[in-house]
Amino acid sequence: MTTMENSNTEKSNCDSMHRGRGCCGGHWSAANIAAMVLGFIIFAPIGFVVLVWSILGNPVQELPGWVRYQWNRIFRSNSTGSVKNEDNVIFNEYQQTQHDRIREIKDEIRKRAEAFREFRASSQRRKDQQEFDDFMANKPENGAS
Repeated sequence: MTTMENSNTEKSNCDSMHRGRGCCGGHWSAANIAAMVLGFIIFAPIGFVVLVWSILGNPVQELPGWVRYQWNRIFRSNSTGSVKNEDNVIFNEYQQTQHDRIREIKDEIRKRAEAFREFRASSQRRKDQQEFDDFMANKPENGAS
């Protein structure tokens, strides 16, 4: 019985941690799959990077920004000279709040886009149902041609 409870707890934890990103299985959008296939065609290591990125649950559109951030963090942080961001705690806090605000805005945009996709799908289903109902109401009887 505890195994079943543990499994349900793990599932609910997974659901709460990964809302909107698929449950513990990565982010498998059409863009991610296309980028991965294209990456494998062009240069296999690029395909593997996109594959790992997708498995981690990230959209491929965020990969270039992450790569640029890592590049700047590694290669430009050492060559900044006498002006360093680490010296000004207030600026670092301001910068972090701005990054957090931008991340929240991006999350809100993603949520709204998903809600709109769901709305369009249900709207299309209602339209199809109405069209089918109209057809069934006006169809000729089976023997009358």
